[in-house]
Amino acid sequence: MALYAIGDLHLHYQSVLKAPAQLRDRVWKNHEEKFRKNCAKLITGEDTLVLVGDHSWGKNLAQCEQDLEYICELPGRKILTRGNHDMFWDVKKTGLLNEMYQPRLSFLQDCYECWQDYALVGTKGFTFEGPFYLDHRGRITGWDEEALAHSRKLVERELQRLRRSFELAKADGYRKYIMFLHYPPTNILEERSGFTDMAEEYGAQQVIYAHCHGESRFHDSIQGMYRGREYHLVSGDFLRWKPLRIAE
Repeated sequence: MALYAIGDLHLHYQSVLKAPAQLRDRVWKNHEEKFRKNCAKLITGEDTLVLVGDHSWGKNLAQCEQDLEYICELPGRKILTRGNHDMFWDVKKTGLLNEMYQPRLSFLQDCYECWQDYALVGTKGFTFEGPFYLDHRGRITGWDEEALAHSRKLVERELQRLRRSFELAKADGYRKYIMFLHYPPTNILEERSGFTDMAEEYGAQQVIYAHCHGESRFHDSIQGMYRGREYHLVSGDFLRWKPLRIAE
């Protein structure tokens, strides 16, 4: 009964793909089939796979039906969290998605899922990614203050959602947690953030995140042990489409 994670499948069986450059690299060629084969080799019907956002390029649920069916057909129990490109997923309609797809898929938002004696909590998160101002040597000298102020509002909203999930799990007696985000827990300038602080506050043993694409972005945030937590980047291209086993 192992627990696996991966993010950023960016499926587009029904939608027109207009991917940025980092999603057109060689690693993305036939990535759906590579991922399907890796899941078949690694994951059993008793295992759990958490998909950490950016599941589909579809702009609405009708454009995502085949993408979600692809995920349904993967082995094991599947839990999905929201990504910044998941336009089909309105937070207020998470309950409707669960009604439509359970027991084949579980959509994790403002709640928790259990795995063994762990509570799995997650939200999309948010990270300030610029714009940054650079000098002639490429060093950051400043940033857009208005964009930063807006990002702080989004971060606070996501922290409230995450705390709600932790508190629900805590009220039900859980004391062991694994935390999932789509965005990285910090931006490239931060050593800690509200997300890392919350992981420490509730004692989350691991923090799993995605979103960072292309080799130039793989080290935008924390990886490995940091302040007593284990941080893992699980973007699909970073993992070469092989889900990461995070617990067993």
